[in-house]
Amino acid sequence: MLVSDVAVVGAGPAGAAAAITAARAGLSVVAVDRASFPRDKCCGDGLTTGALRRLERLRLDPTSLPSWEPVDRARIRTPAGREATFPLPEDTTTYAATVRRFELDAALVERARAAGAVVHDGRGVRSADWGAGDRAVDLVLDDGEVLRAWYVIAADGMWSPVRKALGLAEPGYLGDWHAVRQYFRSTGPAARDLYVWFEGDMRPGYAWSFPLPDGRVNAGFGIRRRTGTPTGSLLRQWQDLLDRPHISGVLGPHAEPEAPAKTWPIPSRIGRTRLVALAGRVLFAGDAARAADCMTGEGIAQALETGQLAARAAAAAGPSAPGRAAARYRAAVGLGLALDDRLSSLLSDVLADEAGSERWMRVADRGDRARRLFARWMFEDFPRAAPMTPWRWRPGLLSRPGAWSGSRPG
Repeated sequence: MLVSDVAVVGAGPAGAAAAITAARAGLSVVAVDRASFPRDKCCGDGLTTGALRRLERLRLDPTSLPSWEPVDRARIRTPAGREATFPLPEDTTTYAATVRRFELDAALVERARAAGAVVHDGRGVRSADWGAGDRAVDLVLDDGEVLRAWYVIAADGMWSPVRKALGLAEPGYLGDWHAVRQYFRSTGPAARDLYVWFEGDMRPGYAWSFPLPDGRVNAGFGIRRRTGTPTGSLLRQWQDLLDRPHISGVLGPHAEPEAPAKTWPIPSRIGRTRLVALAGRVLFAGDAARAADCMTGEGIAQALETGQLAARAAAAAGPSAPGRAAARYRAAVGLGLALDDRLSSLLSDVLADEAGSERWMRVADRGDRARRLFARWMFEDFPRAAPMTPWRWRPGLLSRPGAWSGSRPG
């Protein structure tokens, strides 16, 4: 039997952040993941300011990773063809970047190990239930070994085996968004910028091209999930998008796909899903908590944040007060991410209307100050719902530097 204070299921960004945070709080941590790292993960590979600041606090500097590419502006096109460029602040800090999840997630796993967590990749969870007379949780791993812990942080993805094992799976739930991703090489010089295209036939979704080094890009699109949409139709829609002149023109005449396009679901209902189980002994994080932003589909910053919040709740409550851990975690999410999700949902509805999206662009594009402020909001430099949540106001909230304003972490 393996025994620890905290067991983390899933070693992606949410799980790794939880493992690092719990280990630094002095708890013994065992993390397991069915995959072996490094492994590919379908994603847009974008890192917002919020994600970068959380990586900084975890002491992970991704600039050393081969696919690291900083971003200093975003180019946006509306369904009516209106185009605008939104620059990020020009200083020595970092506000946005792209890096492949293949590299980022593996680096986070190594950071978790360096923090003192024991990580078993290539080992999944078969079942979960009470243990030690309802004073702990027992996880039965794929090979039959039992992992017992005071707390389990289930960061095991949208299809969460822990949620399913506890009978908490949501029947028929297939995510809130569909997304398609494909890597291209030999792209043209225009593809060095980050692009977002709001297309009339996919509102409130959007297509993207995110730059990577050496003339490569991560390109794709995301749309709200429609019941009965087969994978084949998404791939056909993707090919149609690639044939549109304003998109093909950015990728350039020599762009070549590196591999077939891949599809994946995005869960984004953190304010409307169960966050805890077994009286607070199990805390869900990341995609298992449906934490992705419901307007953009961005999920890395949200995964890192929920992982950290869950670990802090467990550490603060101690082994004998799971109810306190549950209350602390629910409150932290409810007063932060859940409110941001609610505002994102309202704004997503605005973008679903063509006239609304055009008005939104005109406001955002009114001048240099408006463009820069909008870019910072878009890249999660400050919380989505910051104007309506004064308890999160801090001096310099709208003007603070990006990540790594001091020296880079070692």
